[in-house]
Amino acid sequence: MSPNRNLLLLLLMFLSLSITSSLSSPSPADSPPYLWPLPAEFSFGNETLSVDPAVALIAAGDGGGSPIVRAAFERYMGMIFKHASGRASLLARIRFLRMVEYDITSLKIVVHSGSAELQLGVDESYTLMVSKKDEQSIVGAVTIEANTIYGALRGLETFSQLCAFDYLTKSVQIYKAPWYIQDKPRFQYRGLLIDTSRHYLPIDVIKQIIESMSFAKLNVLHWHIVDEQSFPLETPTYPNLWKGAYSRWERYTVEDASEIVRFAKMRGINVMPEVDVPGHAESWGTGYPDLWPSLSCREPLDVTKNFTFDVISGILADMRKIFPFELFHLGGDEVNTDCWKNTTHVKEWLQGRNFTTKDAYKYFVLRAQQIAISKNWTPVNWEETFSSFGKYLDPRTVVHNWLVSDICQKAVAKGFRCIFSNQGYWYLDHLDVPWDEVYNTEPLHGINETSQQKLVIGGEVCMWGETADTSVVLQTIWPRAAAAAERMWSTREAVSKGNITLTALPRLHYFRCLLNNRGVPAAPVDNFYARRPPSGPGSCYAQ
Repeated sequence: MSPNRNLLLLLLMFLSLSITSSLSSPSPADSPPYLWPLPAEFSFGNETLSVDPAVALIAAGDGGGSPIVRAAFERYMGMIFKHASGRASLLARIRFLRMVEYDITSLKIVVHSGSAELQLGVDESYTLMVSKKDEQSIVGAVTIEANTIYGALRGLETFSQLCAFDYLTKSVQIYKAPWYIQDKPRFQYRGLLIDTSRHYLPIDVIKQIIESMSFAKLNVLHWHIVDEQSFPLETPTYPNLWKGAYSRWERYTVEDASEIVRFAKMRGINVMPEVDVPGHAESWGTGYPDLWPSLSCREPLDVTKNFTFDVISGILADMRKIFPFELFHLGGDEVNTDCWKNTTHVKEWLQGRNFTTKDAYKYFVLRAQQIAISKNWTPVNWEETFSSFGKYLDPRTVVHNWLVSDICQKAVAKGFRCIFSNQGYWYLDHLDVPWDEVYNTEPLHGINETSQQKLVIGGEVCMWGETADTSVVLQTIWPRAAAAAERMWSTREAVSKGNITLTALPRLHYFRCLLNNRGVPAAPVDNFYARRPPSGPGSCYAQ
């Protein structure tokens, strides 16, 4: 039988399933599909299939054999078959000796593009088909088809969530097969902020965070690297800057940062660095005191000196060699300019230009933007810059909302792109915000015109580090970040209808336990305060 005839028969089988199970979310009366985030479209059956522990990878298309895809396949097989050792050798021999037959014996990954470029808006769509061998096909197979290798990674994550270890048969099984899934993200930017200035996070912890992000299909790590408390990053052009680190052991070398970017790319995650100016920068002056307006005015940075902007240019030049992502966050929030007007030389500079301190704030932000643009970066700024002098911002600016609930509405009405991070719901250091409020927060609220909706490129949950270090950071992020992740990935219709205690909560419990089983210390879902341990004995699936 020809491959084309095989594919036709397989598609006819899936189409017949749509009579009883349409390509949409099952009704609440059905047991929910334990997938997170919920795929855009899917159908399923009522069969249980066993998966061969020596399942073979069949790579096809220009990108199917990509090192990123192959590494992801091995990584996911390790997760799926973690109850057994030596998946490719020992279990293959066991299968031969016992003559065990499995329904699923291969995983075919078809990737049409061979490009490994990872930028904003990369195609993350995929199709996933799971079938068993029958009279039409003697091979039981899983097929993931995607336009890019990063779509294939998202498909592998979904496939891994379909697989469950059965303790009675001691085998991996897929329930409710056959499956047909067509999936794509709702927003192109789905971020998580980490803050390594308020508390240093070791490299391995950052990697754990990145790994866990891939499980929820988040795709941007916003790395708030430096702030007023510490400057931990090596900058070769101005090597004294990291004298502002908490200690000589709490630092990131250029090689460390490059490794984080590499590790993230292997999981389809971009890294957006942030250097917040002109405020939040006191630590810079530890290495270069001339950046302070005076010893009693250590931030905002000295707006009067070309040296200040030379340092910013040097930092960005060094970082451009590390971070290939097109977006660069320049901060610009919470700038208190009082001490500028109380510092003699700054006051004289202001008077000489007939500037108010607000004018100087605008001057600083706009000059920093042009430095970033000159290095082929698109600037991202916190919303205060838009609220204070929006009409002067470079039109390429991405406005990052955090403070005012309707700022994205106002920004997109002026033609700017916007990232949504409303602090009332998506700031993870706010421990009293429950999962359902995170889940129900809609980035497009109040934005009704399609052209303006497209300017909201996505959203981001923020793990500010004042009260979170290595001891609690992961259980503060998870599982609430997953609630926002589904809001950003799944269709608006799927996450906005029905009773979420029936349509979402059981799946979120399951996903939290999946995180735990993968070594991520996600806290109980139902805690009144996030990151607290359980109040008593109980199942992971009911806490």
